[in-house]
Amino acid sequence: MPADLQGAFRALADPTRRQILMDLSTRDMTIGEVAEQFEITRGAVKKHLTILAEGKLISVRAKGRTRINRLEPLGLKSVVDWFNYFDNFWDDRLNNLKNAIERESRNKHNV
Repeated sequence: MPADLQGAFRALADPTRRQILMDLSTRDMTIGEVAEQFEITRGAVKKHLTILAEGKLISVRAKGRTRINRLEPLGLKSVVDWFNYFDNFWDDRLNNLKNAIERESRNKHNV
């Protein structure tokens, strides 16, 4: 698994970080604005944001002394691509099973 994908999965493993991503999907937020959404310390929120940034799921930019956090949809693309591979894998397997059942059914009717 590529390192960037590993970081994304690490970031997504925590429910608080997943909720932060949902919140950032509606608007860019400062650390303080993110912290207001949770009953955890600002320091804990900063650690969650750091892990999300390391996973390339958010970006952080400075605006004066304020740090603005923004969702990075392209960071999620590698995760979606990984899941799509397995979605296609199961589609192929299920189609093969369906075809085998249909062949078996035709063979029974032709005998």
